Amino acid sequence: MNASARALATLLPPRFTLGVATSAFQIEGALDEDGRGPSGWDVFAAKPGAIVEDQSPAVSCDHYHRMPEDVALMKELGIDSYRFSLSWSRIQPGGSGPVNPAGLDFYDRLIDLLLANGISPMATLYHWDTPLPLDEAGGWMNRDTAYRLGEFAAIAAAAYGDRVVRWVTVNEPATLTTNGYALGVHAPGQSLMLKALPSVHHQLLGHGLSMQALRAANVTGEIGIANVYSPMVPASANPLDKVSTGLMDIAQNRLYADPVLLGKYPDLIRAATFFSPDFSPSSEDMELISQPLDFYGLNYYMPTRVGAGPGDGTVPAGMAEAMGDDLSGTPGAPFHIAPFHDTETTAYGWPIKPEYMSVALAEMAERYPTLPPVYITEGGASFEDVVVRDAAGNRTIIPDERRLRYLADHIGTAVEATSPGGAAESIDLRGYYVWSFVDNFEWSGGYKQQFGLVRVDIDTQVRTPKASFYWLQELLAARNRDAAPEVPEAFGAGLPAQAPDVERPHPVG
Repeated sequence: MNASARALATLLPPRFTLGVATSAFQIEGALDEDGRGPSGWDVFAAKPGAIVEDQSPAVSCDHYHRMPEDVALMKELGIDSYRFSLSWSRIQPGGSGPVNPAGLDFYDRLIDLLLANGISPMATLYHWDTPLPLDEAGGWMNRDTAYRLGEFAAIAAAAYGDRVVRWVTVNEPATLTTNGYALGVHAPGQSLMLKALPSVHHQLLGHGLSMQALRAANVTGEIGIANVYSPMVPASANPLDKVSTGLMDIAQNRLYADPVLLGKYPDLIRAATFFSPDFSPSSEDMELISQPLDFYGLNYYMPTRVGAGPGDGTVPAGMAEAMGDDLSGTPGAPFHIAPFHDTETTAYGWPIKPEYMSVALAEMAERYPTLPPVYITEGGASFEDVVVRDAAGNRTIIPDERRLRYLADHIGTAVEATSPGGAAESIDLRGYYVWSFVDNFEWSGGYKQQFGLVRVDIDTQVRTPKASFYWLQELLAARNRDAAPEVPEAFGAGLPAQAPDVERPHPVG
């Protein structure tokens, strides 16, 4: 693949959705305004050393106050859809009990403004920001949290069920369990290792209860879940490396997809209940978890190369920030992440290998024959962007060609893999959401890891579109326009918001 937007546009299937994604805690700021309650991430981020350079999410991108400006930028970009998350603690500060009207109103205004600008809303119910009272009661190690999420889903359905086009119940339960409960590098900061298994089941149960609540409310939108998927590659031909790769595949991929798509956990997981006796899924639970989906959300960033034993600590520092030092050489660890040799990496140290997007889709097609339609609900890359000031033209230029090429290669690979004759031709691929629309608070990576199509100056809050923004804009403009719009005509009227603080340089490259 190359980075030509016009060439890629010819490959896109009819009605293929192109969108952007964010999450509430990473962009909104306003953590103590208008009745929002604290989340577990508020407390974790305030701990010294928990976040790179002790950076704070208190203001972040100030999206809570600048939402109309951001929607105006989305309109300028020309996207079909915007994936955002609802801040549970902004809408229901205690995680149960009373609802905060100001929180409900914020997302009411966001959804209406999106629809007025021809952008279909994809709302995520839970993107890791657990209300603090629930975290203090055990968080996702406590089965009760799953029921609280189901109740929150009912609140969201009553408020927005007539306008949200797609719902995501839970985002990346694998990342929350691994980083938050097993390794302790994300909120709530627990290091339980294998004893973290109940957090897996309770998140998936929360997904099932949320689906039940949304369907009971007769929401008009489609419902799915977003699971991250990373193809596993042995570090060598050594049989121990191959065994370790299989174990890692179960731990990071199949543990979360099998229950949802097959109605059962992998056999090996049941043996692990020795380490976590609270992990005891019932048949009733499994029926809830494996309810038929309208779509399956696949978050894809990279493959993972796995070796047996603890390794030698050669995983890049950026990857350790994101995934935990435990994976890069802890004494006694059964396996470790090994680097790909002679491979370009992102600022996080993640290998850039778009061909494995095809592998991921092919493995999903083989493992899950009844897979529903698929959206790539996240895909993108962090790079250290260079900001160039053109004094003569009084403009700012951010020539992020590496991000541009990452997106071109991954979108193109996904479309080709699912086309007739492709490695995953049985998959009905419906769209791709770029992570992220703006540079944001990237969890333990703070503001160091920049994924955005739009640069946000954290000090001034000025938004500056990057070259990748203009590339995606060109792709959207060049593709086949024959498909009907996703947004109902009833919501099609309205003026775009103004964006006084946005710098718009000419496209680069």
